[in-house]
Amino acid sequence: MDLSLENKVVLITGASRGIGQAIAMGLTQAGADVAIASRKLPDLEKVAEAIKKTGRKCLPVAAHIGKIEEINNLVKKVMDEFGKIDILVNNAATNPTMASAIDIDDRAWDSIMNLNLKGLFFLSQAVARIMKEKGGGKIINVASIAGITPDILPVYSISKAGVIMATKVMAQQWAIYNIRVNAIAPGLTKTRFSEALWKNQDILNIAMSRTPLGRPAEPEEMVGAIIYLASDASSYVTGQVLAIDGGMTI
Repeated sequence: MDLSLENKVVLITGASRGIGQAIAMGLTQAGADVAIASRKLPDLEKVAEAIKKTGRKCLPVAAHIGKIEEINNLVKKVMDEFGKIDILVNNAATNPTMASAIDIDDRAWDSIMNLNLKGLFFLSQAVARIMKEKGGGKIINVASIAGITPDILPVYSISKAGVIMATKVMAQQWAIYNIRVNAIAPGLTKTRFSEALWKNQDILNIAMSRTPLGRPAEPEEMVGAIIYLASDASSYVTGQVLAIDGGMTI
């Protein structure tokens, strides 16, 4: 069982903080060189500096994954720097509203779907075309247990359910190119992205009452599964969704 990522190049979106940052740091510890993307370059540069201190290569690229032209530019920059992309981790996501399903407007819908689903799919497509020519690769999508069981973020839940189905579709159609596609589905995790949830005591109490382990996750607790899915240890695994949720989906 080989969990090493030596000589692998990984592209990680949404990598300036939270789960994405933890994944970037964890994959470099497993031996990978990484390209990291998010909207704000200064935040990425801080992560890149920390990674370079470990002796691994890191390319920070500012990119809005919801814009096709920026997806293409991102992929080009990574290829110019490294010449290949062995692993893609689609982590970038947004949820700009806490509105209920009866109140949410179309602008919020478009914002969420554009980044969480459309951007994820077309970045995966662009990278898969490269992987196809290189003999294969791994794509790992960061979904959410909100895509398995609806929660208080209705359109976010719908978008993450779409990510789960996109994972299965890509896994099925790209297996012939030796591209394996899987997803993780984090539960409530203590990041800035989700702090409106875990800092609200009422919401936290409800969530923890449904969580057998009785606590939120830390971002670093997502890393082991990502390393497994990115490495040769998971060579016969594709189209799967691993819930990392403290047992909530039980």
